[in-house]
Amino acid sequence: MQQRTIGGTTVSAIGLGAMPLSVEGRPDEQAATATIHAALDAGVTLIDTADSYHWHAGEQGHNERLIARALASRDGDRTRVLVATKGGRGRPGDGSWTVDGRPDHLRRACEESLRRLGTQAIGLYQLHKPDPQVPWAESVGALKDLLDAGKILAAGISNADAAQILQARAVLGPALVSVQNRYSPAVRTAEPELRLCEELGMAFLPWSPLGGLSRSSLDGPSDLGAADTPFHRVAAARGVSPQRICLAWLLALSPAVVPIPGASRPATIRDSALAADTVLDAAELALLPGRPATG
Repeated sequence: MQQRTIGGTTVSAIGLGAMPLSVEGRPDEQAATATIHAALDAGVTLIDTADSYHWHAGEQGHNERLIARALASRDGDRTRVLVATKGGRGRPGDGSWTVDGRPDHLRRACEESLRRLGTQAIGLYQLHKPDPQVPWAESVGALKDLLDAGKILAAGISNADAAQILQARAVLGPALVSVQNRYSPAVRTAEPELRLCEELGMAFLPWSPLGGLSRSSLDGPSDLGAADTPFHRVAAARGVSPQRICLAWLLALSPAVVPIPGASRPATIRDSALAADTVLDAAELALLPGRPATG
């Protein structure tokens, strides 16, 4: 599989967004484990999770524990897989999401993630979302404390604007290696943040990267007529899924981009992984959206 870098770590160009394995409508553990194993078999070496990826109240860390068990049950070198987790959000069990960027909370959350993942240090720890009730510099400062303590090896931020990225960079320096913002065919408002990541030599991890595409054709081209977008038309000509074309399009936008599509079935992540080696030609790219201009 094509490779990209996050800080000094080489990872697969396509990661696994593991949230669907633990939230509403999640598969059973056997199917979830099979999905993670399918990702590894396909060459995926980046798994994105968070302590808040769970469904019911009282099961915080469900996704982290699931990933740890799946990795432990698989032969191979676990150190080659970068598990990137996040702290700073919560789920009370009623479908809502909360935000908690207090430094003491983030330090405790990291300790609990370390325990659940069964590791001495987290390869990439990300601040999940800015907390409007806590000064941004204080939340980011907690990541600096965790770096200094050796609890995390690199830091990332999520759902941050350009000014917040620059402020975090001033606090964390080169240890800030990634930004995870929403970016997809349907939502490209994070273009300024992507450009800034390019300038700073940081990775940009689009979450919900398939937004705007029909989910009906994940298993092949048979349902390509279910939607009519440029992605579907390019996919139909190739005989592949529009999701694969979408991920290949994201990779073509910038070498900083490392998409993390969600998956809840082995077939889904296997298809997504194939996007890493799907090279779109100039004619195909001309049919797809270009990068928005910025002021």
